[in-house]
Amino acid sequence: MAPKLPLLALLIAVTCLSQFYRVSNSVIAPELTRDLDLTARQLGWAGSAFFFALFAVQIPVGMWFDRFGARRTVAALSLLAMAGALWIARAEDAADLIAGRAIVGVGCAASFMSVVFLCARWFQPARLATALACVFAASNIGTLAAATPLAWVAATVGWRHGFLGLAAVTLLVAIGFYAVVRDRPPEYRGPEPARETPIEILRGLWQVWRTPGLGPVLSMHFFAYATMLTVLGVWGGPYLYDVHGLDGVQRGNVLLAMGAAQILGILAYGPMDRVVGSRKKVVFTGAAISMVLLVVLALLPQPPLWLAVVLLMAFCFFCAYGTVIVAQGRGLFPDRLAGRGVTTVNMAQCLGLAVLPAGTGYIVEAFGAGDVAYRWVFGVLAAGLAVGSVAYVRARDSATPGAAR
Repeated sequence: MAPKLPLLALLIAVTCLSQFYRVSNSVIAPELTRDLDLTARQLGWAGSAFFFALFAVQIPVGMWFDRFGARRTVAALSLLAMAGALWIARAEDAADLIAGRAIVGVGCAASFMSVVFLCARWFQPARLATALACVFAASNIGTLAAATPLAWVAATVGWRHGFLGLAAVTLLVAIGFYAVVRDRPPEYRGPEPARETPIEILRGLWQVWRTPGLGPVLSMHFFAYATMLTVLGVWGGPYLYDVHGLDGVQRGNVLLAMGAAQILGILAYGPMDRVVGSRKKVVFTGAAISMVLLVVLALLPQPPLWLAVVLLMAFCFFCAYGTVIVAQGRGLFPDRLAGRGVTTVNMAQCLGLAVLPAGTGYIVEAFGAGDVAYRWVFGVLAAGLAVGSVAYVRARDSATPGAAR
């Protein structure tokens, strides 16, 4: 295990940064709205810009993984994330904020898929989902840091200085990733993969898209994590401000609790495919409970704060089943197509993360950023999970070796 610890530490560091960048708009949304004169629609697009950029470069990232390895790809792209953080720190209007988040999105495009790509090589298949769950759970330190700590920084020295500091941290992580991470474990004795020509790379990509069972996995992956992050990372803070009147630190505390609930959910889901013996059952159960919680939030007019917080925390816990889908998707592809395979699966998640925040932004703006608006958001997100679940019915079930039968 010892040789794996530096790898895991750097994977956690790079994904922590990605998580922070993803959800950082939520807790400081009122301040961003005030300082940059944003509308609800522009705030939604700022939330989506990160993921549109991330989606747009997934195919190149997969090719770079297979050709250059995750180590060099992640380190190089992280420098772009640093540049995007500096852009956000100097933003003067909505266009600057959206552009800065798009640059950061490209910079973080390889972060999470590097975890899948590298863990699949460093861990046995039976332990893959658990390893992914551990890294993804720990990565949510970034989500927690984007809650109360970011609210405190914004209130103390301003959100701009917070992003300047984040740019410096991103540079240090990029250097560490390049210096420490290796693409294969030291005990690997097999031949190095052949360097493919551009035509062979494209042929491999075509093989990935023709993989049996890929479509239903993509359909569920479009909605699963995107639904949770649309609540936690985009509209959770504005909801708590507009409906319940919470200030920055109070909003941060609730988002911190939601992020902690998500971490516990990821850890709980990690070994469930081995316990239950079916990834499909785990995913369906998580989606069903998440839908029920969203429907309750959609139907309750102005619930008391304690109840709203409990429902939001429960939702973040039960909607954390995305790592199971990731493991299921990775299992569809041979090692030589691993980079293109995992980034293709991730494209569905990225597209969902791009579409749902922007789309719900139009809802919030249409209904005036009040209780009714957010109830419609919760209802639409529940309907999306239902659509994803219907498509996922056709997915091929899978379980890890040694799972319970």
